Amino acid sequence: MTRQRLSLWTKLAYGVGDLGTGMTANILIFFLLPFLTNTVGMSAGLAGSIYAITRFWDAINDPIIGILSDRTRTRWGRRRPWLLFAALPFGLTFLAQWWIPFPGRIGPLFAYYLAVSLLFNTFYSAANIPYASLTAELTQDYDERTQLNQFRFAFSVGGSMVAVVTFPLLVNLLPDRAAGHLLAGACFGVISAVPLLICFWGVRERYPSQRDPMPLVQQLRVAFSNRPYLFVSGIYLCSWLAFQFTATIIPYFIVFWMGLPEVWISLVVLAVQGIAVLTLFGWTQLSTHLDKRTMYLIGAGFWLISQAGLFFLQPGQQGIMIGLALLAGIGVSATAYLGPWSMLPDVIDLDELQTGERREGIFYAFMVFLQKVGLALGLFFVGQALDWAGFVPSVAGEALPLQPESALLAIRVAIGPLPGVALIGGILLVWFYPITRQRHQQILMELEERRQQYHPSTERSP
Repeated sequence: MTRQRLSLWTKLAYGVGDLGTGMTANILIFFLLPFLTNTVGMSAGLAGSIYAITRFWDAINDPIIGILSDRTRTRWGRRRPWLLFAALPFGLTFLAQWWIPFPGRIGPLFAYYLAVSLLFNTFYSAANIPYASLTAELTQDYDERTQLNQFRFAFSVGGSMVAVVTFPLLVNLLPDRAAGHLLAGACFGVISAVPLLICFWGVRERYPSQRDPMPLVQQLRVAFSNRPYLFVSGIYLCSWLAFQFTATIIPYFIVFWMGLPEVWISLVVLAVQGIAVLTLFGWTQLSTHLDKRTMYLIGAGFWLISQAGLFFLQPGQQGIMIGLALLAGIGVSATAYLGPWSMLPDVIDLDELQTGERREGIFYAFMVFLQKVGLALGLFFVGQALDWAGFVPSVAGEALPLQPESALLAIRVAIGPLPGVALIGGILLVWFYPITRQRHQQILMELEERRQQYHPSTERSP
């Protein structure tokens, strides 16, 4: 069965589509909670609760967008119009999260940041769910899907690496910390919208479903009866939780435990994300010789060693800290970025074999929802733990306060044991994940036989 290969331009255009969402997501992961506690003056528990509340909205919003994306019919295809129309409001609502409209008034500020968070996540889903769903509609090849995700995460991780280094530099351009955050938010709000437009113009859907979609309740029932999909969902949630716990606490760990200036935050993130980008290509090559499960397990081993080392790290051991960051980046590349997203299109093929429909939107909607659940749980639990441990917040213009021993212990637990438990959960799920390379080839053969039965005199056009 011969299929037309994707061009380099298509792979690049698809990959760049995740640049803006990757940059904004990582900026929020690393800098939003410290912004709310150390610049706005909000307690860590209250700041973290904003994103727990937002996830309840996403539980409704994400599946609806996935279904609407599946049902969209335009001359531009099903997914691409969403990229076009979500781009501008996505950028504007990202900017709004860095404005302090009511300085010193915690009640109105809480309401404002909650409202803005709800809007931003709505437009994030409107862009990211249709974008992610494109993977299975651009190619049906097992290895080419891994390559697409390689390009996707090369842009996403590379862009986030630039963003997390540049964002604090822009903040520090102005003497006022509040004004600096607004400047940085404005710059990345504009930058984040452009890649969605490039992806819109640069790709074309090749394998869309021609059938009418099932009703929403039936789609959800079928999706959650798909056993491999439940495995992939669990794997992704565990991986993202491990990443989110670490990323949320890193600024606190470096400043308050290691006693280092804030510039070290960017250096550590650069080490993690830089090596993650470089090793994406190596992991992709390795997966062609082994399979996606083995790739994940090896990557998780690297990551676990790093998390254990960070828990025992002591002030003054900056060199070891950078070494552990590099080790973590190797694992993050395979475990949080490449592995689960390259498994998901294979699950969608199995679903088509079982149901006769391609329903990428609902599958990808729940995966994006899980990513945001991981972000919310990380911010919420870390925020609550810091609050319970007696963390002392501050506002712009004040010196950062000394923290009690209980808060320092909470920071160390959040960077070591907590992510480690999540990673072990992912390893257990991957161990029993049922779709191997051989099983996927069998699925594709059975799909092709079915299509020939329905259309015996025609070839499915690429």
